[in-house]
Amino acid sequence: MNRSIVYVLILPLFLSSCASRKTLKEIQVETLLKTTESWNGDLLPTYREGSPEITILKITIPPGSQLKPHKHPFINAGILMEGELTVMTETDQTLHLKKGDAISELVNTWHFGKNTGSKPAKIIVFYAGIKGKPITVLR
Repeated sequence: MNRSIVYVLILPLFLSSCASRKTLKEIQVETLLKTTESWNGDLLPTYREGSPEITILKITIPPGSQLKPHKHPFINAGILMEGELTVMTETDQTLHLKKGDAISELVNTWHFGKNTGSKPAKIIVFYAGIKGKPITVLR
C-alpha cells in the first residue's frame, strides 16, 4: 500500500484521538461563605413574608472614610473586592476584612464600616429583602 494512502487513512484517526485526549479547562466552584450566622455569631433571622427583592450593591469607601451608623433589617452578605475594611458594632465587636474576604452581615444590629487602608475599599453586597422595604436604616 502506498504511504500517502496510509497517511490519508490514519492521519484523521490520529488527529481525532489527540483531540479527545485534549484537556479541557474545568469549571471550578469555590464556596466563599455558607453560614447560618452573622459575622459576630448571631443566628440569622427566619425569612419574613412578602415579595422577595434581591439587591446587589457595589460600595466604594475612600481611604480613611467611615460609613454612618446603620442597620439592615434583612439578611445580606458581601465580598470585599479591593482594599481593607473594618466593621464595628456599638458594643465594640470588630471584624477586619481584607481583599477577597466574605462577610455575613449583621441583621438588626447597629454597626458601621471604616476604610482602614490606603486605597479605596470596594465591596459587593447582596441583600435578600422584601419589595418596598428599605435594606438599610440610618441612625
